Amino acid sequence: MKVYLTLMMFLCLSWTASAQSADGWTDLFNGKDMKGWKKLNGKASYDIRDGVIIGTSKMGTPNTFLATEKNYTDFILEFEVWVDNRLNSGVQIRSNSLKDYRDGRVHGYQVEIDPSPRAYSGGIYDEARRGWLYPLAPNPKGRKAFRTGDWNAYRVECIGNTIRTWINGVMCSHLVDDITAEGFIALQVHSIRNEEQAGTQVRWKNLRIKTENLAESRWPADPEVPEISYLINELTPGEKRRGFRLLWDGKTSSGWRGAKLDHFPKSGWQMEEGVLTVLATDGGESTGPGDIITEELFSDFELELEFNISEGANSGIKYFVDAELNKGPGSAIGCEFQILDDKKHPDAKMGVAGNRTLGSLYDLITAENLSNSTRPKMFKGIGQWNKARIISKNGKVEHWLNNEKVIAYDRDSQTFKALVNYSKYRDWKEFGRWPEGHILLQDHGDTVHFRSIKVREL
Repeated sequence: MKVYLTLMMFLCLSWTASAQSADGWTDLFNGKDMKGWKKLNGKASYDIRDGVIIGTSKMGTPNTFLATEKNYTDFILEFEVWVDNRLNSGVQIRSNSLKDYRDGRVHGYQVEIDPSPRAYSGGIYDEARRGWLYPLAPNPKGRKAFRTGDWNAYRVECIGNTIRTWINGVMCSHLVDDITAEGFIALQVHSIRNEEQAGTQVRWKNLRIKTENLAESRWPADPEVPEISYLINELTPGEKRRGFRLLWDGKTSSGWRGAKLDHFPKSGWQMEEGVLTVLATDGGESTGPGDIITEELFSDFELELEFNISEGANSGIKYFVDAELNKGPGSAIGCEFQILDDKKHPDAKMGVAGNRTLGSLYDLITAENLSNSTRPKMFKGIGQWNKARIISKNGKVEHWLNNEKVIAYDRDSQTFKALVNYSKYRDWKEFGRWPEGHILLQDHGDTVHFRSIKVREL
């Protein structure tokens, strides 16, 4: 009997251990103390009450983080959060604090907690590095998922180069990025600027993580949630399924030629380490190597690329370009997504009401943040990579800058005709209304870099 009871006890313990292993979830917080966690950077406070971690904001201190002592690579993370409507917060994933990076400044992916009217909760921000990677402007359904003044259930799937987020069962983000594969998880109390925010709180509970058998536990992706990729000169499987292809192969001039040539310019355009660069000359419009255009023509399309401008630079992305027009001096003729250093280049103050600034439909419509009317358009800065997107379908055209919409117009409308009639394009018959045209990258005499140029026809 004694042997029998011992055997049964062993079998029960083995079954329990097996059940726990099959479930695979591990609590990140024991509900009692800060064991396994450490505070970094700022001086905001973290306390525990009734199984809840409470972060309290404080004036005069930078962002404060409560970080796991352990690093994680691939995982599924779940937690619940409540935040004061006056406070911004987030949860860091795959993040690091390194002595040789800004003296230990926490940096890395952050899953946003945003109770403001902007409503970017569940978006992905690159803390102390590249800024917004996945704002929720392209996902209106996701912007409605967060409930202000209430507890919200988050789920984060971080597997390989893909990060997906859900709030209260609604998918918010679908990011593809491979810059960081491992790091800690951290709870953020954001710095504050106003005394009225002092003492505001963010609270977390039911934090748990799963690091094994992740494929079978993944939630299906919502096909209406756009995938945003930062892979360099590489398409994701999802992009391929949706019909995207690389418009520049990252290495050669295949598919491109000079706008006024039957071949690619022999100098002035450089291709090195996956970057296509127009080199500075005299700052003039196509006075150096000249514009380059696609050999193909496009009508209904979605174009996406990254650009990086030098200080004071001017350039542009043109579409519906007719290369047979304007064989003389100057740039080829077409609609233009303006690329410009608004602070340093004089063109920003010319035209009408800023219609020659970054992201604008050059000389016709001024770019402004249509996704968040209370905030300026998002520019990541000189020497940083910025994402441009142009969508043209059935006459309707949009410009997007860093995944926020900045221009929307109908090129078949009377309004568009009127704008053209009062612009520098008025002498070109049917400007902007041609059924198809080339895509162009402009030489304006300044150094500008391009990469990850991709297109799909709609």
